[in-house]
Amino acid sequence: MNDYEAKQEERRERLERRAELCRRLSDLRYKRAHDMASVIPFGQPILVGHHSEGRDRRYRAKIEANHRKAYELQKRAEYYDERAKSVGTAGISSDDPEAIVKLQQKITEAETLQARMVAANKAVRKNDRHALAEQGFTERQITDLFTPDFCGRLGFPDYALQNNNANIRRMKQRIDGLRREHAQRHTDETPAWDIELPEGVQIVENAGLNRLQILFPGKPADAIRAKLKSHGFRWSPTERAWQRQLNNNSRWAAKQLLEAIR
Repeated sequence: MNDYEAKQEERRERLERRAELCRRLSDLRYKRAHDMASVIPFGQPILVGHHSEGRDRRYRAKIEANHRKAYELQKRAEYYDERAKSVGTAGISSDDPEAIVKLQQKITEAETLQARMVAANKAVRKNDRHALAEQGFTERQITDLFTPDFCGRLGFPDYALQNNNANIRRMKQRIDGLRREHAQRHTDETPAWDIELPEGVQIVENAGLNRLQILFPGKPADAIRAKLKSHGFRWSPTERAWQRQLNNNSRWAAKQLLEAIR
């Protein structure tokens, strides 16, 4: 497990801990509401006009507030559970130092699939079930390949091959882009910023975190924070900086942003 994968695992565990904490707090709130409600006789109405009316209404309002808070905490726990499940499922991140290796593996798998689909379609056109069996297709799969789809097509449809080919091209282009970024990031030259920065503002290309960071001397005004967010920058309390992933797009966005607020 590399550093990026370790961070992803830490993030998943952190979200799972938050979910568990919310569930525990929710259970406590439900129990508190139940215990409070248990002292009210079943079916006992509020005695309107009685000296206890105000106190009774406030007491029942606290029961309702505990029920409401318990429900909110339960929904919050479900939210953190879903976030924990989604960690690492969004594909291969550019932050992963093994991104190029993993992309190359996926390209190899996609190219193998492409060759298999092409060979299968050739066998289908020749009505050669034996060839399909030799390629590793099961009897059920062979039957499916010879069953016409809604357009009357046999074998693997053209769009399946076209989509897979497009995916291979996309992954190869991404590898080229990552290699260019890697080369630019590890050059001995200091990145040139042909823009006059506002007073006290700094730009840092943090190669270790793969982040382009903008540092302000203090808290930016609301309008500037809105512009930062609209240009894809997010505040990192850990780094004390506004940042986004380091690439040419973030460099362009930072330049446009700083020219606008200078």
